Amino acid sequence: MRIGDAAAAVGVTTRTLRYYEQRGLVTARRTASGQREYGEDDVRRLHAVRGLLDSGLTIGDVRRLIDIIDALPDSPTVPQVRPGPYSEKCVVPQVAIRRLAELDARIRQLTELRDRLADGLDLRFGVLVGQLIGLDGPMSDARTGS
Repeated sequence: MRIGDAAAAVGVTTRTLRYYEQRGLVTARRTASGQREYGEDDVRRLHAVRGLLDSGLTIGDVRRLIDIIDALPDSPTVPQVRPGPYSEKCVVPQVAIRRLAELDARIRQLTELRDRLADGLDLRFGVLVGQLIGLDGPMSDARTGS
């Protein structure tokens, strides 16, 4: 199928597919006239890529997992985890643990920023801003749930 059909099947733009190709997430075959062509396996891979990106992984994370994605069936079941001699070399837990730690750090930073903003607004504008956004008391009450 041509790039437009593949993009529609995955729910992305043709520009996104070209970007994925540049980043090594998919390799389109070329027709004699140079047009990109995608097969069903490419579309399956692209659905998996979209799902992982939508889950919060980065393009780099997904690139590290691409060989595993291709090896999985369409609807993988959760395998039983068994420690073995190669368990430290498996990239999936490494990617997952690193990415979750990064997200936890971002959540902490955003929570701190939100708290500073609420305190700064409360200090300068008091109850007025809280009332404008529907709070009964100072902005700091929104943080504590009071």
